[in-house]
Amino acid sequence: MNASSPLHGLSSTQPSSSLLPKSFIRRGHPASLLPTERRGSSTLEFQGKQKCLSSIRASVTDNVKEVKTSKENASSVKAIIRATAPGLLSNLASANPFDAYQDWAGKTLLLELVSADIDSATGLEKETIKGYAKKVKTENDEVIYESEFKVPAGFGEVGAILIQNELHKEMFLNNIVLDGFPNSPIHFNCSSWVHSIYDNPSKRIFFSNKSYLPNDTPTGLKKLRETDLENLRGNGEGERKKFDRIYDYDTYNDLGDPDSSSDDLARPVLGSKIHPYPRRCRTGRPRSKKDPLSETRSNSVYVPRDETFEDVKASTFGISTLKSVLHAFLPTLEVILLNPNLGFPHFTEIDTLFKEGVPVPKDKNFFQLLLPRLVKTITDGGDEALLFESPEMMERDKFSWFRDEEFSRQTLAGLNPYSLELVTEWPLKSKLDPEIYGSPESLITTELVEREIRGVMTIDEALKQKKMFILDYHDLLLPYVSKVREIEGTTLYGSRTLFFLTMEGTLKPIAIELTRPPVGDKPQWKQVFTPGWDGTSCWLWRLAKAHVCAHDSGYHQLVIHWLRTHCCTEPYIIAANRQLSAMHPIYRLLHPHFRYTMEINALARESLINAGGIIESCFSPGKYAIELSSAAYDQLWRFDMEALPADLIRRGMAVEDPTAEHGLKLSIEDYPFANDGLILWDAIKQWVRDYVNHYYPDSSLVESDKELQDWWTEVRTKGHADKKDDPWWPVLKTPEDLVNVLTTIIWVAAGHHAAVNFGQYVYAGYFPNRPTIARTNMPTEDPVDDEYKNFLHKPEFALLKCFPSKIQATKVMAVLDVLSSHSPDEEYLGDQTEPSWAENPVIKAAFEQFNGRLKELEGIIDERNTNLSLKNRTGAGVVPYELLKPFSKPGVTGMGVPNSISI
Repeated sequence: MNASSPLHGLSSTQPSSSLLPKSFIRRGHPASLLPTERRGSSTLEFQGKQKCLSSIRASVTDNVKEVKTSKENASSVKAIIRATAPGLLSNLASANPFDAYQDWAGKTLLLELVSADIDSATGLEKETIKGYAKKVKTENDEVIYESEFKVPAGFGEVGAILIQNELHKEMFLNNIVLDGFPNSPIHFNCSSWVHSIYDNPSKRIFFSNKSYLPNDTPTGLKKLRETDLENLRGNGEGERKKFDRIYDYDTYNDLGDPDSSSDDLARPVLGSKIHPYPRRCRTGRPRSKKDPLSETRSNSVYVPRDETFEDVKASTFGISTLKSVLHAFLPTLEVILLNPNLGFPHFTEIDTLFKEGVPVPKDKNFFQLLLPRLVKTITDGGDEALLFESPEMMERDKFSWFRDEEFSRQTLAGLNPYSLELVTEWPLKSKLDPEIYGSPESLITTELVEREIRGVMTIDEALKQKKMFILDYHDLLLPYVSKVREIEGTTLYGSRTLFFLTMEGTLKPIAIELTRPPVGDKPQWKQVFTPGWDGTSCWLWRLAKAHVCAHDSGYHQLVIHWLRTHCCTEPYIIAANRQLSAMHPIYRLLHPHFRYTMEINALARESLINAGGIIESCFSPGKYAIELSSAAYDQLWRFDMEALPADLIRRGMAVEDPTAEHGLKLSIEDYPFANDGLILWDAIKQWVRDYVNHYYPDSSLVESDKELQDWWTEVRTKGHADKKDDPWWPVLKTPEDLVNVLTTIIWVAAGHHAAVNFGQYVYAGYFPNRPTIARTNMPTEDPVDDEYKNFLHKPEFALLKCFPSKIQATKVMAVLDVLSSHSPDEEYLGDQTEPSWAENPVIKAAFEQFNGRLKELEGIIDERNTNLSLKNRTGAGVVPYELLKPFSKPGVTGMGVPNSISI
């Protein structure tokens, strides 16, 4: 292959241990001139690298074929490169001396301009034009490099640039601008890490901001387009290195730690017929010694290099802060709060978390710098404490969590608006095997319901008029009850909670049924609790609500939040990078909605959902938590039901109605999540439709787009391999098929995630409102005389014992505070256009219309929140529903819809 061919030196299969391109070594340069990590003193090292530098120059000179042109038929073109080199820029004195000399000599980056045309004489790609970029200045934390080229007439439009970074450190390339062509300037948005040639000698490829479907790719770029995708796919072998940009699949086989000295940290592999699950990014770490199906754990988890931005963007403030909380702060809390089972003796002690805080040891004062919102100076002497800010819900009405009205309202306008369902079958009945789990019939009878709704109507009338709704965690949780109860400090029931829709459009809870399956020689136990009119019934009802809230908290975190947004989105990201070229218009549409997700998911596997992590130690299912999410994936997850309208219809919360707004008639008119969400859904869909129709004006273009079809096939067959044969997967035949698929993906990453994430501290910061765990059984289940007497004597104490322990509560509150925060430069949906969109007038105009619709939605939400007739979203002491307001200021605000799952 010609040394100046754009394909020369691009293969990712070259071993990373090779310090220089093979062409350099083949020329016979002595091994003594190769750079070394350390040879004697730093002076000798630098001298050796100066010799190496001379050899590199000679090699490059040999490789660069001079283009003989006259001034009349050549254009002078300037390249301006904006980059960030973490570490090297902040402390140049500590940089490798060889790198400092390289930068000074203007030999840091080697660029090659690639023509979009082929040579008409040979039918091959044209020779590239090479040149080094020289550092000219530092500006606003960016390093500016410039390079000059003489481009011959007839070279054609530059469609790509190849880059080699000849420093020993990686560099984050922001963008490149070429100026001097008749169609100048030509923009290249990079936003990518460029590895050092000493890590990987292959060249990086960057395409211009013009988007092309595969069949429209300029002939001079076709092979380069294929090569770039091949590099991103890798070969599926070996352990991934930090500098790699390789996307591949693996099962969730790294959550447990079978090789640990504790026998209790082994976990089943998720991603099989037994435990179906989406796939995550492959790391290639060695297998466990005790369990060859599991991967060993490590201090850091690989994600492709371009999925990590911590060193260069403030947008990862949340990720950095979360790492500080998980890796340093929570272990400190465990030392301070020695007894893991110690609860709160009084409700007033819960209040001290917001007034006095938990003292932090003086040698840990650096936490105030890392976590200024959580750790504050509380005395003149400089003592510091973990001092939580009062959540908005607590500020507005400290006792709202105690009220049934608020308990009901939050199923429509709280942290988990995704679980409430319309009751369509009566009587209620379990679908589980009665031989294993006992009688399937519910004890919530017709007579009980009609008594609780005070004879307003019969049960048949209520069902016909769509007045009965349910939170049903019975069949999902019941198979885990016996196993969870073997874990010390937690308990579990199968639960059903029944609600009645009042004439005011609000929900009234009328019954909670808790069920324990047969355990050992004990038969099935179940009991129905109602609000009641006497002291004992009222307190039993409050305890039953605490159990239901713990069930809902776990289901929300494990299924609605983690599984349906974070976990299920990762395969879309992997497949897009493997199958859609960076110049593909659909890749460029989706990319903003994929940023940061793989990085935060890796952190979750490392410290949140792992064996012994926050979820297992603080939520009711304990070590079965993620296994339970696998069961939910198996039984409930369908891509075609992740679209908001489809989800509402599936749960009976809406029916199709062409005459209604959004084409749906809601079963509960005042359903804040659905009311705001459908406007957001429609805005996203119109933007996607405008975008897709521009690039696919003919239906046949969708089916003939090989990259697009390969992407969608891989999402199904590899990313969600355990469901690949299910018949409900959408097919991509028409532009409208594509619009529906893309709108669903963007909704999940933006709207769905925002609705269930950024209100976490608002609603769960005061943990009695949403306890994550129930630690004690109901007093009426196998009552022991002393326990039942204690309940009758001091029911408040029984409720406090049921709540999370001090360490569980404070750990979860600290994490939720960070998860609920927006970073200072959060990237919000519809706020800022992507560079490739801005260069296309049609797409730019469509995006501006999208931005306008989102601003209209902000006004609509504000207006709705002043309408006192909408009792589910406003009223005395009620937190207004703002979770789907598109934009927000930084911090914990309870509003704002970022582009992606970034925290």
